[in-house]
Amino acid sequence: MKLVRYGPPGREKPGLIDDDGKLRDLSRKVKDIDAMALAPGELAKLRKLDTARLPLVKGRPRLGPCVAAPPKFIAIGLNYVDHARESGNPIPENPVLFFKAETSIVGANDNIVLPPESTHTDWEVELGVVVGRVARYVPVEQAMKYVAGYCIVNDVSEREYQMKRSATQWGKGKGCDTFGPIGPWLVTTDEIKDPQNLDMWLDVNGERRQTGNTRTMIFGVADLIADLSRYMTLLPGDVITTGTPPGVGMGMKPEPQYLKAGDVVTLGIQALGEQKQKVVAYRKGR
Repeated sequence: MKLVRYGPPGREKPGLIDDDGKLRDLSRKVKDIDAMALAPGELAKLRKLDTARLPLVKGRPRLGPCVAAPPKFIAIGLNYVDHARESGNPIPENPVLFFKAETSIVGANDNIVLPPESTHTDWEVELGVVVGRVARYVPVEQAMKYVAGYCIVNDVSEREYQMKRSATQWGKGKGCDTFGPIGPWLVTTDEIKDPQNLDMWLDVNGERRQTGNTRTMIFGVADLIADLSRYMTLLPGDVITTGTPPGVGMGMKPEPQYLKAGDVVTLGIQALGEQKQKVVAYRKGR
């Protein structure tokens, strides 16, 4: 299934995309695409629905974040060999962990708002993993049972905040408002045969910047679930964004390139859809 949340910010309704690509309303079946809806038993019930009987949604409403209020927004850094190298970092021996603020989360096609002092805002296409069951001390061979589905994440990053204002802690550069577009939809695991073989790409103003495949991840999805569950309890609805392939603005030669107001970022992952964001300047009260 492709599960979505549609409507104005803060008033999203649950829905799904049917086999014909049409948006269907799910609000009579579940309250939201949240921890309760993502439980294995609830997902099984949704799979049995006759989608043709679900109400069609008219028009082209905004698509919000595909998961409602994730308990945690967990991120993995330097998880692609070539990206670690372009960033000037050694290949990590263990997953590099940081958190993105829940207030950074927006819909897949919402604007990216540049912070007032930003000069180094960067892009990062990433595979997002959505947790479906409580996970504690999970062995790697059992880890995939705890995944509800996958989505696209743009791990937008302000590099000057990240590197100079945060020392070894990256949160300042990763947690700004609008720096976590998620969606457009959550694709359940039954539709993704192998999350470690998905093509991914990102364009800025129509020019290709990132091209990659999840098979080049240093730590795969199962490894990450197992590792993270040793240090914290993973909860249904948690989103784990798993790192980016090479091609970020920070690594461009001969000089880095960063986002500016008016730029358009388009990104996608095989079988997971596409995102499109316009970059805008911060305005007080927006």
